[in-house]
Amino acid sequence: MRYRSQVELNEGCKGLAREVCNTYDLVVGIPRSGIQPASLLSLYLDLPLSDVEGLTERRIMQTGKRYDGNVDFEEIRRVLVVDDSVNSGRQMRETKARIEKMDLADIDVDYAAVFVTPTGMKFVDYWWEVVDMPRVFEWNILHHPKLRNFCVDIDGVLCRDPFPEENDDGARYRSFLETVDPEYVPTKRIGWLVTCRLEKYREETEAWLQKHGIEYDHLVMMDLPDKQTRHELGNRSEYKATVYEDTGAELFIESSAKQATEIARLTGQLVYCIETNGMVDATTEYTKVPTETYYSVGQRIAHYLGRFSRNPVGFAHLAMQYLTTTVRSRFALFADELD
Repeated sequence: MRYRSQVELNEGCKGLAREVCNTYDLVVGIPRSGIQPASLLSLYLDLPLSDVEGLTERRIMQTGKRYDGNVDFEEIRRVLVVDDSVNSGRQMRETKARIEKMDLADIDVDYAAVFVTPTGMKFVDYWWEVVDMPRVFEWNILHHPKLRNFCVDIDGVLCRDPFPEENDDGARYRSFLETVDPEYVPTKRIGWLVTCRLEKYREETEAWLQKHGIEYDHLVMMDLPDKQTRHELGNRSEYKATVYEDTGAELFIESSAKQATEIARLTGQLVYCIETNGMVDATTEYTKVPTETYYSVGQRIAHYLGRFSRNPVGFAHLAMQYLTTTVRSRFALFADELD
């Protein structure tokens, strides 16, 4: 599985910009995925931007104040049509056929893509890198048809990890499972959701997945009695690696850099890591990601303020539940100490 990130797309656009510098009058993106590289190219070249529909109508996208070029379409002589990638060439052939039907006799049109396969090379005039299949990109990995053959973690991928105060293996944790906001909602069906959540929380997990329209074939959870047992065993990576091998999945999408490294080492297979935004293989050495912890005070305040602003009544209800649970647990602890 070959992977290219947003950073690599940007580098490819910078490379193409150097290659075609001072050659074109207009950059045109092929919707949807071609709009992003076309926009980057237009910025690097300081050229006007349009899409295929705009080219049909001889229309330029409106720009901000930083671009002061007053473009008259009658002055356009050379156009570069851009997509992010070309494989079979179907989309590029359809675009070329559409453009050939336009009345553009006075305009020369060339075609480019950032990433091409050996087959796709013949459909463009410029490309940056040959990337063979199978492949996924950062901007489509959680919406890719291949998700049906992937294992996907839940916490840290589809939603955030619980805050320490939420992770009590009790009422607060159940509230987290029921109310946490999704961070990604894949638009394709997932083969295996593989989580270290305990089997006793299956009902809450399934309800949350259904609520947010996340489709999947299998939900694999740890069959252990409680959080303490899971902590004492300390085998999260081994558990996920075993599931990965047993399913025969093509890729595992994991939130934690440490676990991703261990899963890849144990299985000898690729793992895509959300934390590092990259592919991990059996030779990858784990390096702690130097980022601010998600559990910082500022991030928690921003998170809770955001939830309050979106749903004041619901947030107040959950806050009251949290306070009630906290008071009860503290009272029980105090009572135990008296005994």
